[in-house]
Amino acid sequence: MRDPLPAPTSFINATLPLSRTLSLRTLPLHTHEILPSFALYTFLSTYLSPTLSTALFPRTYPHLSPKTKINWDVHFTSLLQSCFINTAALTVIWLDGERWAWGATERVWGYTGATGMVQGFSAGYFLWDLGMSAKDVDVHGWGSLVHAASALAVSMLGFRPFCNYYGLNFILYELSTPFLNVHWFMDKLGMTGSRAQLVNGMALITSFGGSRLVWGTYQSVRMYQDIWTAWQTPGALPVPPWLALAYVISNTTLSVLNFYWFGKMIQALMKRFETPGKDEKKRE
Repeated sequence: MRDPLPAPTSFINATLPLSRTLSLRTLPLHTHEILPSFALYTFLSTYLSPTLSTALFPRTYPHLSPKTKINWDVHFTSLLQSCFINTAALTVIWLDGERWAWGATERVWGYTGATGMVQGFSAGYFLWDLGMSAKDVDVHGWGSLVHAASALAVSMLGFRPFCNYYGLNFILYELSTPFLNVHWFMDKLGMTGSRAQLVNGMALITSFGGSRLVWGTYQSVRMYQDIWTAWQTPGALPVPPWLALAYVISNTTLSVLNFYWFGKMIQALMKRFETPGKDEKKRE
């Protein structure tokens, strides 16, 4: 399936030297998606979120602390991005017939323009996310910085191309992100412990566990198996050990963080919906 947004010749020519230096052969075909998406997410967090949030929530947003405003703007951008990238990824997974016909070796080395497009938009977001996490590490924490760096590494390695097939599948981690952002906004809008937050919390736990822990672990195991198969297949393009190791380490880091965050999420939800009677018994 072709990229529905063909790369301008000027972008291809400008990025060819960099792509050759980094051995990212398909990068020139998708720079026109990486850079504009990075610019868009920067605009959303820097200008649109403060303006729109002040207009929609005049009693809340202007009175937030500077650090909370930074967090708000990041969640605002993340909410819009996750809705977009989930739609794009699911559409390509469903419509790209080439991906459905791939075997183990093709799933490691295969590439389609449409898959590269989604990965380009994703790389643009994680580039923005890495910048925000590094700039405000005291707000977002070191876990967010490691997550952004690992996600960007996985996205960029896909432009060799390498494990493009799985890169698109891993984007479906974002299926839980809209619920996570809505949950955060509810806390700031005085809806903590409400029935609406309980319903959203259940959707968050279900989607996070399903997309990141179950689906993510299953896809990781399949990817490791395919890399091993491609490594041992006679006559196939050899898999450089450093490349397999870099991809596996980055992906495993993301998986470990997902399990860690899931545990923290369960604890946070339980605290929000504990009844007064239970609190009193604990004190006794």
